[in-house]
Parts: sequence; C-alpha cells; structure tokens
Amino acid sequence: MKVVLRADVDGLGYKGDIVSISDGYAQNKLIPQGLAFKATAGAEKEAEKMRQSRELRASEEKAMAEEMATRMENESLSITVNAGEGGKLFGSVSATDISEALSGQKNITIDKKLITIAESIKEVGTYQVGIKPHPDVEFTISLDVVAESN
Repeated sequence: MKVVLRADVDGLGYKGDIVSISDGYAQNKLIPQGLAFKATAGAEKEAEKMRQSRELRASEEKAMAEEMATRMENESLSITVNAGEGGKLFGSVSATDISEALSGQKNITIDKKLITIAESIKEVGTYQVGIKPHPDVEFTISLDVVAESN
C-alpha cells in the first residue's frame, strides 16, 4: 500500500514522502496514529507541498546555522569557575555550562547536545570546543576557563 507520511517516521521516511509499505503496517499503526494517510492522486499533490515546505524550512535552518558559524568563528568564550591550587577545577566544565555561557555572553541559544568537547575540561586554560548547529555546518570556538578570584 502506498501512503503519504504526515510526520517523520524513523526508518521509513520524512513528512510528505510517499512510501510503499505493507497493508497491515499502514492500517494498524501509521494511519490510526495519524502518521500517514492513503496515497491518492490528490494526496500526491499535498505530499509535494509538504516536501517543498520541508525543503524550504531545511534550507532556512542551514542558512541560519551558516550565518551563526560565520559570526562565531574565531570568537572566544570565557567561563569563570572555582579552582584550587595549580588551576585544578572543583568538578569540570560541561556542555551545559558552555551552552549557558553562550546564551549569557553571546546571546546565542545552542542545545548542549550540539556541543562537542574533545577532552575533559578539568583545569584552567584555553580549549577548543566544536559546535554543530546543523548536520552540514560545524565551527569551533575558543573557550577560556578562568579561575574565580576570591
């Protein structure tokens, strides 16, 4: 049976795709849950509109990510932390800390899952942190970890 997907379905396709699947899967799972509807001539036109909308949204998201990468490339971020003798931190700097610092200092909201830290940050110093706001866009910022002065 051919169906048009109303939402992204893992392992099957994206919203607006026309896919061929078994009748049972369509009638017992996808259609009752509102994830798909039966493909007809009119439905194929609607599916084309969904695909165009998805592609437009994806290109806009990529453009925004590229603009952010251009703006943030070669930027530095500073985080002040509690540290002991020799610059050893009490704990470590996490992706959540970096995300909060980006939000506070650069007014940019980045999900912590999009931040990659190559090595564990447990000492005062300068580190390179990767940020991937889009599957096709990745950039690096410099992170300065500074000890809090008492």
